Amino acid sequence: MAGCGSDDGGAKATDKPATVDNQQKKGGTVLDQPFDKPDLRLTDTHGKTYDLVEQTKGHPTLLYFGYTHCPDICPLTMSNISVAKSKLPKEEQKKLRVVFVTTDPKRDTPKELGKWLDGQDPSFIGLTGDFDTIQAGARSVGVSVAPSYKKKNGDIVSTHGAQLLAFSPKDDKAHVLYTEDNTGPEILEKDLPKLIEGKNP
Repeated sequence: MAGCGSDDGGAKATDKPATVDNQQKKGGTVLDQPFDKPDLRLTDTHGKTYDLVEQTKGHPTLLYFGYTHCPDICPLTMSNISVAKSKLPKEEQKKLRVVFVTTDPKRDTPKELGKWLDGQDPSFIGLTGDFDTIQAGARSVGVSVAPSYKKKNGDIVSTHGAQLLAFSPKDDKAHVLYTEDNTGPEILEKDLPKLIEGKNP
């Protein structure tokens, strides 16, 4: 797990790991057992209920768990996705769904999420809600999430896995996983056209 801009606070990753059959040196990792999309019904940036399974059904979907106060990994990952997405043809951009689920729902209100994501890409979907629900959804796709905690200096840290999951439009399963080390815009720019078609990169 990664505590954005901090240590992991001693939190242990006890969730099932993502197993792979093809560890690529660059780009995403193809999973030998694809993940089902988390059954999450959360609140979007407009204050409305968002059913992740139903509202992204049949769309290529990138899913990331993080928080808006993160000083490094989360904004960089979302920025990289935004840059790569901007290089796609308009029709492909319209098909892609990018979903950011907060791991710090106490601070990440719909308004806060909306303001932060607008600075990345206004089409990105931000979701917040009950922490236990978010944690269970993250665990179902092998992403570890721990409750936020305050450091001695007063900083609040949200400890979470930094995986980016790519769900295929063909079966709505995550066949490809990216870690913080392979989400550069040039990698995503190369992979996104294939992911949008439902192919593995």
